[in-house]
Amino acid sequence: MITAGIDVGSVSTKVVLLVDNEIKYLVRPTGWSPRDAGEQTYHELLAQVGCKPENVAYRVGTGYGRISLGFIDKAVTEIHCHARGANYLVGRGGLVIDIGGQDSKAILINQQGKVIDFTMNDKCAAGTGRFLQVMAAALGVDVSELADLAAGRNPLEINSMCTVFAESEVISLLAKGADKRDIIAGIHRSVARRVWGMASRFMPAEQVIFTGGVARNHHIKDQLAREAGVPVIVPELSQVAGALGAALYARELAEKC
Repeated sequence: MITAGIDVGSVSTKVVLLVDNEIKYLVRPTGWSPRDAGEQTYHELLAQVGCKPENVAYRVGTGYGRISLGFIDKAVTEIHCHARGANYLVGRGGLVIDIGGQDSKAILINQQGKVIDFTMNDKCAAGTGRFLQVMAAALGVDVSELADLAAGRNPLEINSMCTVFAESEVISLLAKGADKRDIIAGIHRSVARRVWGMASRFMPAEQVIFTGGVARNHHIKDQLAREAGVPVIVPELSQVAGALGAALYARELAEKC
């Protein structure tokens, strides 16, 4: 059986094909059209795998752009898809933290991957991938360079978590001659503190499972572990956890048809 999960986020679109138990995936920038990004990424992955659309038993969409996907069979919230995907990748429950492009989420799941409770920051860019993008631009570096630049540095205090004010604070520190790498370390620590301030009410949890594109930033992962005081696990396929969860829902629904 082949099922598909399509996660259309604000920054990137992730598609997972579950070919029996084998995971095939593709990640592409979302761009200006969530609908086009979802359809094009889906069909590109089908072509890579050598699968025809009619061979896919069921398609589930998730992410903020899920409502724009006309070819899916069902839409499921990203909360449930991230929980399902994270549980599949790690094999046991815990506290799932996902830092996305426009929001961040903390989801408490049980040993079966069911959602017990959750909270989201979707009103402000602070503690999101967008915040990191703005800070990287202010510092004249690519967001993919941030983790390596911050490693082993002394974090400077970034007091404001409003993106606009924090950007001004960063520019002011640069003007005073502060080391760019120490500023980046401070930005990472402020993001970790912001996210953990939101997620800590779900403790004690045995472990933290870190998903989403920002989870690839190993320095933020280390800062998050420092705040949490428990192991922070980044699964190998952390970036596609939501799409994987959608594909798992698709398989479950296909089996019921």
